[in-house]
Amino acid sequence: MVTPVREDRATEAIIDVRGLRNQFGPQVVHDQLDLQVRRGEILGVVGGSGTGKSVLLRSIVGLQRPAAGQVKVFGQDLSALSTDARSQYERRFGVLFQQGALFSSLTVLENIALPLTEYGGLDADEARGVSAMKLALAGLPIAAGDKYPAELSGGMIKRAALARALALDPDILFLDEPTAGLDPISAAAFDRLILTLRDALGLTVFLVTHDLDTLYAICDRVAVLSAKRVLVADRIEAVAAFDDPWIQQYFQGPRGRAASQAALRASATPTHQGNA
Repeated sequence: MVTPVREDRATEAIIDVRGLRNQFGPQVVHDQLDLQVRRGEILGVVGGSGTGKSVLLRSIVGLQRPAAGQVKVFGQDLSALSTDARSQYERRFGVLFQQGALFSSLTVLENIALPLTEYGGLDADEARGVSAMKLALAGLPIAAGDKYPAELSGGMIKRAALARALALDPDILFLDEPTAGLDPISAAAFDRLILTLRDALGLTVFLVTHDLDTLYAICDRVAVLSAKRVLVADRIEAVAAFDDPWIQQYFQGPRGRAASQAALRASATPTHQGNA
C-alpha cells in the first residue's frame, strides 16, 4: 500500500484552487470547483469522460486560462505575477503529458537537455551530463538516450517523458494518464517508480488517471470530478464508500473490487528483510 504522507506536511496546500470556472464557448466544463493539493502527497484525479480532468491540470500549470476563479500555487496567484516572476515559479513544475509529447526530431537525451539549456542555463555538455542522470533516475539505460522517440516502446516513451519532466528538479510533478496503454507489468513498475521518486525527492504529485490499480497502489488521496466540480477528495477507502452512482459503479465494479483486493494482499505481504 501507499506510504502515508507525513503529518508535518499533510495540512499544507501547495496547490489551492478556488471557485474555478472553465468553459469553451457555451460548454461549461468546471463551475465553482474547489481543490487543495497537499505538499508531499500523491493526489489521484478521476472522473467520467468529459469531466475536465486534463483541463483542470492545464489550468493549474497555466496552459488554460480559467473564465473565473483563482489558482494559487506555492501561495501565489500565478496569473497576477509578471511574466518573469511567473516563469520562475513554473520552472518548479514538471509535466508528463499524454503520449509523452516528446519532440520526434530530437533524441531522448536532446529532449531532456532542451529545458536545461533553455531555462536552466547549462551549456550543451553540462546539459547532456545532467540528462544522462535524469534518464537513469527514470529507469532507462544510457543507450536509450541516443534513440529517437519513434524507436522506443510505449513504456520507454513514458519513462523518457518522465525524465524530461524531472529535468529542472521540480517541486510538483503533473502526470496525465501516465500508465495509459501500458501492459499491467509495465504499469505497476511505473507506479513503483513514481512512489519511489516522491519519497526520495520530496515531490508533490498531481496524477490524472483511469487506472484503478494506480489509485490503490500509490495515491494518498483521490479527487473525483463530477457535475463540473470536485465531488469528493479523500483517502480511497472513504471515496469508494461515497454515496454516488458513478463512484459506486467505478470503485465497486469488478475491476474496482479486484484492484482493492490486490492492494489488500500487497499490504498484508511482509516486507522482505535482508540479513544484517
